[in-house]
Amino acid sequence: MRILLKLSGEALAGEKKTGFDEETVKRVGLQVKKLVDDGVQVGIVIGGGNFWRGRTSENIDRVKADQIGMLATIMNCIYVSEIFRSQGMTTNILTPFECGSFTKLFSKDRANKYFEKNMVVFFAGGTGHPYFSTDTGVVLRAIEVEADYILLAKAIDGVYDSDPATNPAAKRYDTISIDDVVAQNLQVVDMTASILARDNKVPMRVFALSEDNSIVKAASGDFNGTTVTTN
Repeated sequence: MRILLKLSGEALAGEKKTGFDEETVKRVGLQVKKLVDDGVQVGIVIGGGNFWRGRTSENIDRVKADQIGMLATIMNCIYVSEIFRSQGMTTNILTPFECGSFTKLFSKDRANKYFEKNMVVFFAGGTGHPYFSTDTGVVLRAIEVEADYILLAKAIDGVYDSDPATNPAAKRYDTISIDDVVAQNLQVVDMTASILARDNKVPMRVFALSEDNSIVKAASGDFNGTTVTTN
């Protein structure tokens, strides 16, 4: 089985909300190592929100702001990759543009070669283009490398019919189709990513990162969260 795990940058920051919380990253690493040891091929996409969240000033051009965000995701992947290596995993980081000796240039063949060597493969730098989020990046890479599932580790435990932070009566779905996600604009991932997932039939599992052993459980399918189907 091959999965793509999407982590938010904020999740890596823990309660600090910025930078890194090493204990949080270590807990993620132990779960990923268990999956790899069990023969699961794991790719990872990380957002950059613990360093940069879009254009913060009208004096910054949108294209340049998005480029800063791409670099933030690379910093996150380098950090998490090193923590994973300290836990006994082998890793590689792929980017859609040249980044000196820090990363390797993405290609499907290169990614597959790394997966076959039981490496954890980090897909950093988003799509390499402005105006596309890391949501779109993870769906695009999942399609390209033919992942079985995307695992979306979030701050909330699944997909709701409305925002549970503002509506105490919000209902969580155990299962929902990607067609319904798009029709109801539920923002599991952004709309561009949702349509890409729908058109290419990429299933997703949405869960709370903070729950015990949540990544391992989501990979097995026996988890507390929402399955987004492609039927």
